[in-house]
Amino acid sequence: MAKIALITGVTGQDGSYLSEFLLAKGYEVHGIIRRSSVDYRERIAHLEGVPHFHLHYADMSDSMSLVKLVGKVQPDEIYNLAAQSHVQVSFDAPEFTADVDAVGVLRILEAVRTNHLEKSCRIYQASTSELYGKVEEVPQNENTPFHPYSPYAVAKLYGYWIIKEYREAYNMFCCSGILFNHESERRGETFVTRKITLAAARIAQGKQERLYLGNLDSLRDWGYAKDYVECMWLILQHDTPEDFVIATGVQHTVREFATLAFHHAGIELRWEGKGIDEKGIVESLSPALAQGKGVQIGDVVVAVSPDFYRPTDVVNLLGDPSKAKRELGWNPQSTTFEQLVELMVAHDMKKIAADDAAAEIRKVNLAEYLEKGVDK
Repeated sequence: MAKIALITGVTGQDGSYLSEFLLAKGYEVHGIIRRSSVDYRERIAHLEGVPHFHLHYADMSDSMSLVKLVGKVQPDEIYNLAAQSHVQVSFDAPEFTADVDAVGVLRILEAVRTNHLEKSCRIYQASTSELYGKVEEVPQNENTPFHPYSPYAVAKLYGYWIIKEYREAYNMFCCSGILFNHESERRGETFVTRKITLAAARIAQGKQERLYLGNLDSLRDWGYAKDYVECMWLILQHDTPEDFVIATGVQHTVREFATLAFHHAGIELRWEGKGIDEKGIVESLSPALAQGKGVQIGDVVVAVSPDFYRPTDVVNLLGDPSKAKRELGWNPQSTTFEQLVELMVAHDMKKIAADDAAAEIRKVNLAEYLEKGVDK
């Protein structure tokens, strides 16, 4: 019989890629969605109706809904990807972040125990490099001390330790993957990488004048989400339940990400100034852009805004994936940083062009509607 997987956070970036990966492996995949008047299922819309893919209503803040669903599905594997995962938002909504990211993990574990599945169900917990926070050593590995530096990171630290506690107290197969930053064309538009690639595409197409960012010197270890979900699966196929760092081992600044993103959009930048006075200025344009009436050489297209600085900021994250490479046979460099940025920009260039075309069609349709006097 096919293995049964239950995924929380199935509508997110990682959940959508993991669903595709597991379906390709022959799994029966069940995903949890929250009831809402607004539909946020665009990342998995292509999977709805696919055999062996099922969606269920439940909520990470509602223990009874989780208990009932786990009992109904009887999963062999649970991938807990659900979270309030935006660091800046966690400063604005710390209680909600704690309820979902910390206590939500406990609710999943207890749902498994309540249904007497603790010996048969393996659990993956999506942990985060933000646990290292105010980093105490570089690079960070499975033995690096944690120093969380945001409400999000503190909540995730509870999730990490409760997984470890249930593994030791109840002999459950539950593990944490300490994921460093992982991006894709499906990344939420409020995250800095997607904010950059969308802005580069809009500026190149004359739809936006300037991109505002926070600390350009922040260092991150950026990988491709599609590669990282394979490592999640490998962790649950391992002989023993252990925690693993999931990272590329390569580090870049926000400035480098922006420079490369604009390059792939046809804009070469030079940087002037320091701190909040630093600016990204157009130094040259691709032949196609040079002939247009939009962005021009000398334009300031990137600026720094203090509004995007966090109360406490993590500035130096670099993961050491040696254990995952050695024990799981995982390749963290299947997609390089350069390939990742190029892929994201190519997607967003097409998206902005398509959105513009759709807007024009709506304008024409509205004009025709008004001409007919239907609104009178």
